[in-house]
Order: sequence, then structure tokens, then C-alpha cells
Amino acid sequence: MTSYESPSSLPGFSGCGYIHIKYDIPGGIQTEKHLNPGKYYSGIHRIAYLPNNKEGREVLVLLKKAFKQKLIFTVGTSRTSGMDNQVTWNDIHHKTSITGGPENFGYPDPGYLSRVKEELKAKGIE
Repeated sequence: MTSYESPSSLPGFSGCGYIHIKYDIPGGIQTEKHLNPGKYYSGIHRIAYLPNNKEGREVLVLLKKAFKQKLIFTVGTSRTSGMDNQVTWNDIHHKTSITGGPENFGYPDPGYLSRVKEELKAKGIE
């Protein structure tokens, strides 16, 4: 998990820039903690965005904590492709598009930061 700041603004968060988050998860062999121990799982690359304001920076700290605790992703069946043994999101929603609103996993979405903090809290991340 890496992040950097961009001076561009997200829709609904003008004037504060945004935080670009990059996740690079390599493929590997599932352990006893996974559904199919011993089987290969495919890796992924994902990009996410947060507003670079006080609350967005707070969420970034929480996401880093969750990532270190291996709570952001899991191995299972992809909801988009239906394929098994894939790295998938683990019920902590991310904005993977700058625009398009909630229906396209983008901004504007005024309630997103509050919702993601609740999802993180549900996983013990505060």
C-alpha cells in the first residue's frame, strides 16, 4: 500500500486536492486461513482516492492500520468476474474512481468518509 498527494480536487471536495492510494497484492498460495489452502490465488492492483482534507487524512491512517492487519482484502470469489481464488475487497469500501458518484464507486459522495469509518470500526479499526 502506497499513497501520494495530488493537487487536483475531487468532485464535492474542492480546494483540498486528493490522496491517491495504490494497492499491489501479489498472487500466492492460500494458507489455512483461506477457503482453499494450498491453492493458488491471483494477485491484483487497485487504486483508490480520498480527499486530502482532515477527515480524508484520518481515513488514510485508518486504512493503513487495516492494511497492516490484513483486513482490506481477502481471497474468495470475485463479485465482478465470478472467478474463484481471487483477491477481493473485504467489506471496507473504497472509491476507485474520481468521478461518477456512488453508483460508479466515485465522487461526489458526501457520506462516504463517515461510512468507511463505520466499516473500519466494525473491523476493530478506530
